[in-house]
Amino acid sequence: METTPTVDWRKATDGTAVVADDPYLANYAPQLRARHEYFQRMKGAIDANEGGLEKFSRGYEVMGFNKVPGGIMYREWAPNAKMLNLTGDFNGWDKYSHSCVKNQYGVWELFLPNRPDGTPAISHQSNLKIFVEAPSGEQSFRIPAWISRVEQERGNPIFHGVYWDPPQQYQWKNKQPKRPESLKIWECHVGMSSADSKISTYKEFTRDVIPQAVELGYTAIQLMAIMEHAYYASFGYQVTSFFAISSRFGTPEDLMELIDTAHGQGLVVLLDVVHSHASKNVADGLNMFDGTDHCYFHSGPLGSHPVWDSRLFNYSSYEVLRFLLSNLRWFIEKYQFDGFRFDGVQSMLYKHRGQGHIEKFDDYFG
Repeated sequence: METTPTVDWRKATDGTAVVADDPYLANYAPQLRARHEYFQRMKGAIDANEGGLEKFSRGYEVMGFNKVPGGIMYREWAPNAKMLNLTGDFNGWDKYSHSCVKNQYGVWELFLPNRPDGTPAISHQSNLKIFVEAPSGEQSFRIPAWISRVEQERGNPIFHGVYWDPPQQYQWKNKQPKRPESLKIWECHVGMSSADSKISTYKEFTRDVIPQAVELGYTAIQLMAIMEHAYYASFGYQVTSFFAISSRFGTPEDLMELIDTAHGQGLVVLLDVVHSHASKNVADGLNMFDGTDHCYFHSGPLGSHPVWDSRLFNYSSYEVLRFLLSNLRWFIEKYQFDGFRFDGVQSMLYKHRGQGHIEKFDDYFG
């Protein structure tokens, strides 16, 4: 009589080692292997094409606006767009004078040489947008996806991109504190941190809240609503510009000062990250960015959250992964955040998006 061989799950290297901790997962070993194999294929492609996650997660050094010898290089991923031009204060808002060229990977490129006097073609705090033609032929203004600053003019609900390159870069004063032995986290919303009926600022938070956090014995502050969001009442959970911080509260340098001050007081600073979904706004968000519904997101019902009324990222897309991983690194490198709290993880992991009654493994692996 034949016997079924015993599997030593702890020695497994195919994604099924977790079965050793929960034998009920053995029935789902094929699904675990499939997910592990997909991960290995994607990681192998990144290693082969990019030289590893280290370089892959530095997309902001190539995409968006970057100073290079002799000028500024601008790059934007919009694979299905028929035309993509850069316009703004720098060219009198001429929609056609600065046309980008698309390469074989769907990335549009434009080099802007310095002015004759050696100054950049785009001045600090200049307003700008891109002018995009969709596959349908429809043309519209959009905000660059990798832009590091967006602002809203008084009386105009639509945000616009801002080229941010201050002549004086922020000088950090304090080292990041060591990881505390235990975390006592204060979840904070900068704009709602004032006792007055107003939107508070990074500077006011630095002055008023950080001393309270220290006095109350907190070891970490977790900042909500930092990534720019057009709809203020969303508490920051309907992000429109992922690399830009909320301009309602102040400037990038103001946020740097806040974090620097917190570090000087021994506080760890965590960023509340919203990569589970994005605002469905078109004029000032990522939705329909290249004129299709599937540039950054899944197409059709899979790309829309039924409850949050927002768009859902396509995590299997190579360029979407570059965008999101680089976004995390950006906040670590640029702003010296110490870690993250991820919102809406169930929506990132499961096609049921965490909705409905979940009680058995079939609900996770079905």
